[in-house]
Amino acid sequence: MLDLNANYEVITFAIGDTKAGSKMGKLQVKNIENGSTLNCILWEETLNRLDSKLFRSGNVIKINSGTYNEKYNNCLVSELSLIKEARLGLDENQREELFNKIVSYTEEIKDKKLAGFVSELLFEHEEKLKIAPAAKMMHHNYIGGLLEHTYECLDFAKTILTKCNNKINPDIVYAACIMHDFGKIFEYNIDTETGLIEYNEDFRKDWRTHSQWGFSVCMNNGFKDVAKMIAAHHGRAEWGALIDLDEKDAEPFMYIIHHIDDLSAKFGKISIADLN
Repeated sequence: MLDLNANYEVITFAIGDTKAGSKMGKLQVKNIENGSTLNCILWEETLNRLDSKLFRSGNVIKINSGTYNEKYNNCLVSELSLIKEARLGLDENQREELFNKIVSYTEEIKDKKLAGFVSELLFEHEEKLKIAPAAKMMHHNYIGGLLEHTYECLDFAKTILTKCNNKINPDIVYAACIMHDFGKIFEYNIDTETGLIEYNEDFRKDWRTHSQWGFSVCMNNGFKDVAKMIAAHHGRAEWGALIDLDEKDAEPFMYIIHHIDDLSAKFGKISIADLN
């Protein structure tokens, strides 16, 4: 329900087209006091009046005028105001530090061909990587989010590998941690002024997902085990996995990136609020 006295945190925001051809904003917010979520609709006229920076993920806003629709369980918003502006993401120094930490993991990869392959991609796409988000909505959706998520995965992997009794090659685990979401630097566009994230439609014309990109690049360069881990890291086909881990006879090593990725997405610095 709509509470005009409450403060709300912005969770997600997207603009789409109505059947009539006009623009419509879809805003999801969370009531800071009780944690309940509210889905909001903003018509084009309202969008034209409001500053797009209001809709940055993590912003605290107040809905000044709106009508709750019980039938559709949403709120038609006509006016809102900013209470507290969220950070855009990691600052330049933080991103540089994380990038260097990720590069240092390539130095732990003993296979020189694999280490060179990963390192070359990191430096070739350094600038894109340093600003890329790890997701549009679900986790690490801020400037530098992909760096944070990648480093968290590597950090989890280092700990987990000590418990694996040499049953898995650390080289492919570290490479897969770096490469499993690398395609997101192409899959998403992030506005560095507003922090708003959109899908890159040109990327989506050629590729199904970032997982397909990572799988294809690794396979084409001869790193089949890394490719398989990337293909399986979403776990199930319904979640976007190219290899469904519920299928019979999946090789044990194919599970590890799925679980590491999930740990970071659930327990890492998931939202912009975790950086404050």
